Amino acid sequence: MMDDHIEILKEGKYIRFLRRGDWEYIQRVNCTGIVIIVAMTDDHKVVFVRQYRAPVNCDVIEFPAGLVNDGEGEAVETGLQAARRELLEETGYEAGEMVQVFSGPGGAGASSDILTFFLARNIRKVSDGGGDASEKITAYEIPIQEVETWLKAMAGQGVPADPKIYAGLYFLKTYNKFS
Repeated sequence: MMDDHIEILKEGKYIRFLRRGDWEYIQRVNCTGIVIIVAMTDDHKVVFVRQYRAPVNCDVIEFPAGLVNDGEGEAVETGLQAARRELLEETGYEAGEMVQVFSGPGGAGASSDILTFFLARNIRKVSDGGGDASEKITAYEIPIQEVETWLKAMAGQGVPADPKIYAGLYFLKTYNKFS
């Protein structure tokens, strides 16, 4: 059994570094969770985003995603509200229906983050997307039959894929019927 005493080793603007017993890990201080949005158009194109990630010093291909309750003010945002907001901000798509399909730790050995996957259904393009003022995001729509080849080609260009993409593809295949 792990020691219940938690020691704050260092705290920054967005994360704190903690120790529980002999275990060190990080915890976000600027949100209450993380949402990942798995979206596919009616013509079976998977929606991805590309953005620079400082910890790995390169652009990364990901599903649209973001933090819950990371905004200013006292309003409490649900995971569903955050998923809708992030999909629109990053890709310009609105979802007719948003279904929560899974929630669990994103990196249990190093972080306390809990990720919640949402499946966006009946999506429609309503704006350009591209992220908020602090982000530079490019959205892509890739036919599902070409995703593996495209991801390999992007990796060959030095743009790796976030491994969570493969969990999202599993959800797309499980919750949708297509050829």
